[in-house]
Amino acid sequence: MCGIFGCILKNGNAAPIIHAALKRLEYRGYDSVGEATLYNGRLYIKKDQGKIDEAHKIHNLDDLPGNLGVGHTRWATHGAPLEVNAHPHVDCSKQIAVVHNGIIENFAELKLELENRGHVFISKTDTEVIAHLIEENLKTNPSLGLAEAVLEAVGRLDGSYAIAVISTKEPDKIICARNESPLVIGVNENAIYFASDIPAFLPLTNRAVMIEDGELVILSRKGFEIRKIADSGAVSREPKLIDWTSEMAVKKGYPHFMLKEIHEQPACLRNTLRLQEHYLELMATFPDRAREVFLVACGTSYHACLAASYMFSKLAFLATYPVIGSEFVEQHGKSVNIDSTILAVSQSGETADTLAAVNCARQRAATVLGLTNAIGSTLTRVSRVYLGQQSGPEIGVAATKTFTSQLSVLVQLALRLAKKRGKVSQDEMDFLAEKLEKLPDTVETIIRGQEEKVKQIAKKYKDAKTFFFLGRGVSTATAYEGRLKLMEIAYVPAIAFPAGESKHGPISLVEHGFPVVFICPKDETRKTLMSNIMEMKARGASIIAVIEEGDEEIKKLADDYVEVPKGIPEVLSPIPFVVPLQLLAYYMAVERGHNPDTPRNLAKSVTVK
Repeated sequence: MCGIFGCILKNGNAAPIIHAALKRLEYRGYDSVGEATLYNGRLYIKKDQGKIDEAHKIHNLDDLPGNLGVGHTRWATHGAPLEVNAHPHVDCSKQIAVVHNGIIENFAELKLELENRGHVFISKTDTEVIAHLIEENLKTNPSLGLAEAVLEAVGRLDGSYAIAVISTKEPDKIICARNESPLVIGVNENAIYFASDIPAFLPLTNRAVMIEDGELVILSRKGFEIRKIADSGAVSREPKLIDWTSEMAVKKGYPHFMLKEIHEQPACLRNTLRLQEHYLELMATFPDRAREVFLVACGTSYHACLAASYMFSKLAFLATYPVIGSEFVEQHGKSVNIDSTILAVSQSGETADTLAAVNCARQRAATVLGLTNAIGSTLTRVSRVYLGQQSGPEIGVAATKTFTSQLSVLVQLALRLAKKRGKVSQDEMDFLAEKLEKLPDTVETIIRGQEEKVKQIAKKYKDAKTFFFLGRGVSTATAYEGRLKLMEIAYVPAIAFPAGESKHGPISLVEHGFPVVFICPKDETRKTLMSNIMEMKARGASIIAVIEEGDEEIKKLADDYVEVPKGIPEVLSPIPFVVPLQLLAYYMAVERGHNPDTPRNLAKSVTVK
C-alpha cells in the first residue's frame, strides 16, 4: 500500500499542494517520498528515503516549479526504502515520470525484455518497468499520444496498480489508470486532482469521481476523460459530493481503523498471492535441507507460526518448532548450529525479542529467514532470504490483516516445500492452489454475510466476565488468536486451549452461561470436537460456534453460531475462521465502550525486551 497524488492547477505552484496532500496520505506509507513537476518543457524531481518531514527538511519539497505534478509516499514491496527506489520513477530519457501503488506480478519478465531492447534500469522496484514500457511504446510508434502509450503499457501488466504518468511530450496532461488499487479524482473550478484516497484532496474539494478497475483517466485543465482499458471506450461519470470529515475520510467512513483493516483483508490476501515465485522457491530450499526448523515470533505472529507448524507437517511432512521469541534463547540458544534454520516472523521487522532470537541464531551460524511487513526493517537486513507479506501499513494496534496475510504467505511456503519434497500429489497441489486463490472472495463473503450476526453476539455477551476459546489441530492457533484479540482490545479475560486439554483443569471454571467459543471446521478433528462441545454444554456453558455453512449437527448444539463458506481445506481454515473472531473482539470492545484502535498499555511495534 502506497499513497499517490497529483494535480493540475489553473494558477499557482503544484508542489506545495502535492506536499500537503502526501502528508494527509502518510498513513498509507512512510518509508520514502517523492514529487515530480513539469515546467517549461522540463521534468523536475525531488525524492528521498524517510518520512515526508525528514525528506522535506533536506530537499524542500515545496520549491519545485510548475502547476502540474505528481507525488508518492511509499510502503516498500519491491526494493528497500532507499532514495533510488523512491517514486517517481523515470524512463531512460528522463522525459516520463510514473508514480504507482500496487504490485506488478510480471515485472521481472518485462524488465528482462526491456533490458534486451537497450533500456537501463536504476531501481530495484517493479514500478520502473512502467516508465520504460511507455517509453518503448512511444519510440516504436511515434504517432501515439501519451494516453495511447499508457493504454498499451497497462495492457501488458499483470497484478494491481493505480498509476499516474506525466511526460514532457504532453506537458498539459496527467494520465492515470487503475486495476485493483484505489484511485479517485477530485474536481473544483480551479484545479483537478487524483489520489489514492479522498483525504488527500478533501480540504481542497468535496466533489469526487470514483475510478473503477479497468479504467484509464486523462486529466487536463479542461477536466477529465475516462476510458475503458479493454477497448478504449468512453465512460461517463459525474462527481459526487463527499460529506465526510477529514478523520472519517482517512478511515473511509469506518468508525475505527481496526474495522477498516478487517474489511481490507480480501485485498491484502490478493496481494499476498502476488509473491514473486523465485523468492518462494529460494526460501523453500533452506528448511528443506535443514536438520531442524524453528518458527520464531511474538504475539499474533507467533500464532501464525503455530498454524504454520501444522501446515508444514501436513503438507510437507516437515516437523517445525514454533517458539515464542522471548523464550528462544533460553530454550534453544545453545542447541542451534549451522544445520538449523530459523524462520522469524514480525509485522514490523523490529520486534526486540524476535531480533534477539535471530541474533543468537546467527552467532551460532544458523540460517535466518524472515517474513515481515516492513521492507528495509532490521529483519530484512539480517535475513538470508526474506518475504514481504504485502499487507501495507496497519494503523490499529491489534493485528488483523497482517495475521491473515502472514498465514497466506506461510501456507504458500508450505505448499512450495511440499512440492519440492514430493509429498503432495499434483492433483492435491492444484486443488489447494485453487482454494487459496478463492480465499480473498471467501473472506469477503464472511465479512459481508456474517458481520451483523457477530455484532448481535457481541451485544448478547458484552457483560461476560471470561471467555474460553477452543479448537483442535490447526484450529488451536485460531483459538489462541481469537483469545488474544478479545483480551487486548475488549479487556475481557479469556483462556485458549487445544480442546482436548479443557478436561485437564480449565473445565472446572465452567458454570451456567459461561461463554465458550469453538472453532469448528469440517476436518478430521470434528467428531472429537463435538464431544468437547457436549462436555461444555452439559456443564451449562453457552456455546458460540464458528462453523462451516450448513453444519446442522453443531448448529443444534450451539447457542449462537457464525458460518463460513463450505469446502475450505483444513490447512487453509485459520484464514477464514479467524475473521469472525476479529469481528467479535472489535464489537465487544465497542459495546464495552473501549477504543479498539488504541488499547491501553499496548504499542504497535514492541521494540523493547
